[in-house]
Amino acid sequence: MFKAAATSMVVLLSVGASGALAESGTYKLDPGHSQVLFSYDHIGFSETFGMFSGFSGEIEFNEDDPSASSVTVSMPVKSMITGWDARMQHFMSDDFFGASDGDVVTFASTSIEVTGDNTANISGDLTLNGVTKPVVLETTLNKSAPYPFGKKEGTPTLGLAATATIVRSEFGLGAFAPAVSDDIALLINVEALKAE
Repeated sequence: MFKAAATSMVVLLSVGASGALAESGTYKLDPGHSQVLFSYDHIGFSETFGMFSGFSGEIEFNEDDPSASSVTVSMPVKSMITGWDARMQHFMSDDFFGASDGDVVTFASTSIEVTGDNTANISGDLTLNGVTKPVVLETTLNKSAPYPFGKKEGTPTLGLAATATIVRSEFGLGAFAPAVSDDIALLINVEALKAE
């Protein structure tokens, strides 16, 4: 029943937290260090969690005008991780996604409002289960700095975190609501490295 958004955030890098100003250019999401966590209330008994990881996306950062930056993210529905095979199979069933191998979740930013030294609201279109709705990601720049070691050493890198809430029934995923909460909380963390 979850959306993923996305995630994904754009760059409110006008002022970098703990570091120099980010360089303009294209930044590609690091699939090994980017996740979208989702959670929902299960009949009042527990909060249940899941995750999307290993997805792809790009941030086009404009150093002169961060509000003119953009972000796009794409992830296969079947990349969802629930930690329990029976739950995963249920989510992929006709009760929820009825997912096939080619189904994807996408997010594409439409505007960015810089709200503080290292924060911004990133508005965009989330497409989930064949339905597109506007979503606002409340985003924080964790860090902008060269990657410190390994093969990526010296590569300009961004770390961002974002939160949002979506209403799953708006995406045709409303089974068992409201006993199982219709509101789905998203927690997004991504790392993005400047493309060569």
